Amino acid sequence: MKVKERFELDSGFKKDLRQQKPEFGFDGFGEVIYYRTYSRKKADGSQERWADTVIRVVEGILSIRKNHYKEQGLTWSDEAWQPFARRMAKSCFSMHWLPPGRGLWIMGTEYIYERGSAALYNCGAVDASDLVLSADWAMDMLMSGVGVGFNTVWRGGASMPDKSDPKLYVIEDSKEGWVKSVRLMLESYCSGAPFYRYDYSKIRPAGSPIHGFGGTASGPEPLKELHGRLEKIMDSYCMGKIDTTRCVADVFNAIGVCVVAGNVRRSAEIALGSPHDETFLHLKDYSRFPDREEIGWMSNNSVVLQSREDFDKLPEIAKLIRKNGEPGILNLKNVQKYGRFGKEIEDRAWLTNPCGEIALESYELCNLAEIFPTRCKNSAQFEEAVEFAAFYAITVSLLPTHRSETNAVVARNRRTGVSISGITDWADKIGITKMTRVLRDTYALVRKVNERLAREAGIPASLKVTAIKPSGTISLLAGVSPGMHFPVSRYAIRRLRAGNSQKITRFLIAAGVPHTADAYSENTTVFEFPIKYENSRSIDSVSAWEQFALLAMLQREWSDNMVSCTISFDEKREGAQIEQMLAMFAPVIKSASMLPRTKEALYEQMPIEPVSKEEYEKRVKRMPRIEWSKFGGGDGAGEGFCSILACNI
Repeated sequence: MKVKERFELDSGFKKDLRQQKPEFGFDGFGEVIYYRTYSRKKADGSQERWADTVIRVVEGILSIRKNHYKEQGLTWSDEAWQPFARRMAKSCFSMHWLPPGRGLWIMGTEYIYERGSAALYNCGAVDASDLVLSADWAMDMLMSGVGVGFNTVWRGGASMPDKSDPKLYVIEDSKEGWVKSVRLMLESYCSGAPFYRYDYSKIRPAGSPIHGFGGTASGPEPLKELHGRLEKIMDSYCMGKIDTTRCVADVFNAIGVCVVAGNVRRSAEIALGSPHDETFLHLKDYSRFPDREEIGWMSNNSVVLQSREDFDKLPEIAKLIRKNGEPGILNLKNVQKYGRFGKEIEDRAWLTNPCGEIALESYELCNLAEIFPTRCKNSAQFEEAVEFAAFYAITVSLLPTHRSETNAVVARNRRTGVSISGITDWADKIGITKMTRVLRDTYALVRKVNERLAREAGIPASLKVTAIKPSGTISLLAGVSPGMHFPVSRYAIRRLRAGNSQKITRFLIAAGVPHTADAYSENTTVFEFPIKYENSRSIDSVSAWEQFALLAMLQREWSDNMVSCTISFDEKREGAQIEQMLAMFAPVIKSASMLPRTKEALYEQMPIEPVSKEEYEKRVKRMPRIEWSKFGGGDGAGEGFCSILACNI
């Protein structure tokens, strides 16, 4: 997997780029997010600035393509690719397009060239027919930062192992060591293999630096807790206390909780089940399953709709959604028959990633990239951004992962997800009619670019190429609303949490940024930033019906994968209409989730809190100017992305 030859932007261009000042979104809040989450410490000990990150990303993705061309005996010229690379870097620097967060963090580092490309991927999914292999793969991918979807189709076949004379496994201080310990535990129940006890002495203590991936270690405690939970789960299944659905969900949720290790969610899961499975439908009913309360939050849960009998369950599903927002829905008929709705593309996928924008086969991964139309000043900049996002997404698939089963399906499908964020801002700016036409035309451009790049690289064109991802911190960098969602409010306070031991915490306090102690977590500080969305409408003024209509339009005109959307509904005003919404829209979309919007849900120190224009302006006047040139970062930078990873991965 080692990249033998690197591509480098010419030195003069890099010097010029480093002298430019980036325009982060939300009056500089995006810059705070960048330094907390994505800025790495460089080899000389200094801290990356935005230009450094952009250069690392662009040189990294071009190096992957260059290495592939060289290995395949294809023509490559650094000089010929320089103009493209410079334009790509300028567009990325201006945030006309961006790679996913994991790409900002790790693209261009030695880690991906030595350990494979898994850490670059957003999305993954696995079929749980084989509980041991699927759990092994899921933990491996979660520890690489990939979100994982899983189904609950395991049909059992476990028995109580002989624990009277256990073998000893000394766990290596590596991702592979942690994953192997879980596999050994499950094999003792499912394959008749010996039962093990574990020696954790080689695992470094909490707070130690993680070399390679970056961040700090959590110590052995999360793994110890996982082993205890898995043993209890499998014992309970063998004794008939829980069924197969509970067993699978509990195993995967327990693994996810271990990976997050520290109550900071940096990995994600989704569980898929049958609408006829009563256990699955009530996995988050903790009055029924109180022992799941500590782990059940780890996954979103969605039902798969495939037959007429499945759709007949929509009235019952609507009642559950009205109560707590779950389950979501996955229309498998549309997933396997269509690209964009009405445009037939045969797809073998039967699973989905946690956010619901990519349908996947088992062991498959998908890479995303994001375009920000409202950051582009003209159509030429927008079309360039589309080209660069498409280039990034398909080029990642040229670098193999460390898993052969994954490489086989990725090489066949080359699935990508070129996404758009700030959609409702964009519609507010140019109108929904024009936006619809631009989406339709731009889809054709993504296809054209993808097919050209695939042909040049000697690989099949991607099965599907577009999606709408929910976005998160990436949209904050650019200062736009996330994905297709409307902002919570035109004016708001955005809160950022950081551990007191992090250097960025001390830096922001010294800079005079308003802050308070975290009301829910010890040794954590909450910083407050005023932000303004460039959108005349907030979610309070948008009905669930209109959100569904926007989702259906995006599925028809843009996304040949899926559209990630959490439909926000007013429980009192719209709760009784959920069944009608599902009946009308479920047949013409692929996936959706819903969440009740109630004032009772407000709580202290919310991540985002609506405020008046007057309050916003008052807070803006009080905000200090942050001198990032004085921020050294060191061991505190980037911890927002990877501090929860538990070992030297």
